[in-house]
Amino acid sequence: MAKYFVTGIGTGIGKTLVSAVLTEKLEADYWKPIQSGDLELSDSLTIKQLITNKNTFIHPESYRLNSPLSPHQAAKLDNIEIAIPKIKIPETDNHLIIEGAGGLMVPLNEKELLIDLIKALNVEVILVSQNYLGSINHTLMSINLLKQYGIKIKGLIFNGVENSETQRYILQYSNVTCLGYIPLLENANKENVKISGRLLSL
Repeated sequence: MAKYFVTGIGTGIGKTLVSAVLTEKLEADYWKPIQSGDLELSDSLTIKQLITNKNTFIHPESYRLNSPLSPHQAAKLDNIEIAIPKIKIPETDNHLIIEGAGGLMVPLNEKELLIDLIKALNVEVILVSQNYLGSINHTLMSINLLKQYGIKIKGLIFNGVENSETQRYILQYSNVTCLGYIPLLENANKENVKISGRLLSL
C-alpha cells in the first residue's frame, strides 16, 4: 500500500484540500502528525467533513499543540519538545495520506525541520504548488531541497488559479511528474472534492 507525505511550497496553499482530494480518491487513511492550533477545527476534522468513502480511517495526531504558530514555538508554549523518534507511522493495511505542517523548512525543534521528519518516515512526497508571483522560485527551491535530502518525489499537484506558463516552466526545469491540477474551490465540499480527484493521475 502506498504512503504519501503531502507538503507544500509554503503555508496556506491548499495542503489540506489536496489531502482531502487524495484521501477520497484513494479511499486512503489520513494522518496529520503535528497539529498546531485550531484543535476544535483541526485538519483531521476538516478531512472528515470533506470525504464520503467508508474505508478511510483518520489516525490521531502525534502532537496536538494549542497555538497556531510554528510547531517549535507552539510546542515551547505547551512546555513540550517535539521529538521525531516519537512520531511513528500508524499501522494500517490501507493507503495512507500524511499531511505536513507548513513548508519543508518549518522548525519542529531547535535542531530539526519538517523535512527531517519526512526523511525519517521514509515515504514519497507529493508537493503542492499554488500559482502566485514567486511560486516558481518557491517550488523549484522545494524540489531541489527534497532532492538534496534524497527524498523521492511522487509528483506535483498545482492548486488554485491556473497559470499555464508557470506550470510549464516548473515542470520542464525540474523534470518532476505533474499529478494534476485542482482548480480554485472557494467552497470546498464533499461533491467537488470527489470530482477533483478525477483530475489527478495517481
